[in-house]
Amino acid sequence: MSTVERFRAAVEARDLAAFDELFSPDVRFFSPVKFTPFTGASAVRGLLAVLLRTFEEFQYVGQLAGEAATDAGRQTESHLLIFRATVRGRQIHGIDLLQLGADGLVEEFTVMVRPLSAVTTLSEAVLAGLTAAETPQ
Repeated sequence: MSTVERFRAAVEARDLAAFDELFSPDVRFFSPVKFTPFTGASAVRGLLAVLLRTFEEFQYVGQLAGEAATDAGRQTESHLLIFRATVRGRQIHGIDLLQLGADGLVEEFTVMVRPLSAVTTLSEAVLAGLTAAETPQ
């Protein structure tokens, strides 16, 4: 099973442990609610945990593959996963863009959502999720 297939399966199953073998140690994650990237596998897994908790429903509905050029000008394998989700009762649409390194691990992971109002909804839900995770029970 390819890295992308394993990524899809991990998201759909909400299996956080499965991400341990998918990300390069210095993976960068570009979120729809923050312009600077989260860097490092543990930070990205932590944010994914919050994101997956915010989705009431989540389904991948399409996929495209190709190549993209990096900042250094080298070609990298690129995959676009199209999803539909519900957050706080609102339907959102988006893409997960995965760029793989030469070792087949995810080096960059970008999420984009629409409509634009979904960014606000997702941002509020993620912030609430982060706050709840930090609050002792």
